[in-house]
Amino acid sequence: MKFVRFTDQSGIYYGVLQESEIKEIQGDMLRDWEYTGRSFQKEQVQLLAPLQPNQIIGIGANYVSDKKDMPEILPEIPVFFFKPTSSVIGPEEKIIIPAGAKQVKFESELAVIIGKEAKNVRESDVLDYVFGYTVGNDVTAPAFFHGDGHWTIGKSFDTFTPLGPVIETELDPFNVNVEARLNGTLKQDSPTELMIIPIRKMISYLTSVMTLNAGDVILTGSPVGAELVNTDDVIECEIKEIGILRNTFAKARESVKN
Repeated sequence: MKFVRFTDQSGIYYGVLQESEIKEIQGDMLRDWEYTGRSFQKEQVQLLAPLQPNQIIGIGANYVSDKKDMPEILPEIPVFFFKPTSSVIGPEEKIIIPAGAKQVKFESELAVIIGKEAKNVRESDVLDYVFGYTVGNDVTAPAFFHGDGHWTIGKSFDTFTPLGPVIETELDPFNVNVEARLNGTLKQDSPTELMIIPIRKMISYLTSVMTLNAGDVILTGSPVGAELVNTDDVIECEIKEIGILRNTFAKARESVKN
């Protein structure tokens, strides 16, 4: 199923997308919901980020360009980082290049949505705790990386985590390609099998450190090919089975909603 969050200017709603029709639902999308009987046409509403995350966790440098480049020994402690929920925006919203950074970097990623509390989960059981998947763009401002290697500020600006367009619950995450097109030119196109730390291992590891909860979003890493971009550039992050997450970059003085 494809779950969406959307607005028709009179309110914010959740629904299930079926071709061009959205059937409204009520209740907790992640746990217990039902149809309301109302429906909307997709072209008549604005899709928002498909959920308001509980927390956002990303993993750094998690793809190789070719299977032959896969390290023989995986890192004992993967490089994880947090992104604030205030950085989340949806499809077609503008990504703001902050003052002090001439350029920022796009990073197209498969995002995993946790569906229930998870602690000390075995790798073999990880998918039992996953609600679904969406497309994420882990926007980064390298100019704000700390000299000692800390990434937090460079990852945390408002608008730096576009998500969408839908949450797909029926997806084989091990058999999809993560793509990105910059101004129509393909820049990233890698299968998820090129992840250094695979999905089961990264989520199992996280649950050994912390309790994951329903609504947590895990950004699983960006393929080779991410680039620095400028004002007015258009980025389309895509996983064909989920859809296209399209955003435009704007200068800091512009409003996110303009």
